[in-house]
Amino acid sequence: MTSDHSGMRLLPTNECLDLLRSQVVGRLAISIDHYPDIFPLNYVVDHGAIVFRTAAGTKLAAAVCGRGVAFEADGLDPISGEAWSVVAKGQAVEIELRDEVFEATELPLYSWHAAPSHHFVRIEPTEISGRRFSVVDAGRGGDPNDHAVRAAPE
Repeated sequence: MTSDHSGMRLLPTNECLDLLRSQVVGRLAISIDHYPDIFPLNYVVDHGAIVFRTAAGTKLAAAVCGRGVAFEADGLDPISGEAWSVVAKGQAVEIELRDEVFEATELPLYSWHAAPSHHFVRIEPTEISGRRFSVVDAGRGGDPNDHAVRAAPE
């Protein structure tokens, strides 16, 4: 494991995938009309791909239009005081072949929203990066907001 210039530990791909498997909620970043947008969603990792369900609409159309997407999930271990963040970049494709849709319905992936989510999407990562870092203890005066640079006087 290597560290970057700030002391964060860079994670190998297999550990990034293990961390992604440990969570159920992440964020999908897509471009809509030349502006970034981010959608929280629940997901599963299946054979190294990130799979989620969605309804027809803007999120689905923008995700699978071929421009590429980013997916991010993170977590915190309060006992060790370490946090982590993983970002996967790649192409999103709608799962449409009958056999693949049938396999996707067997995944432990449940919609949290009442609206029907009949479309399955698979993100095939071409790049995965992750970092672990120690969380500053706010109880010792280490609140990161205490040292934030202000853009304008208060």
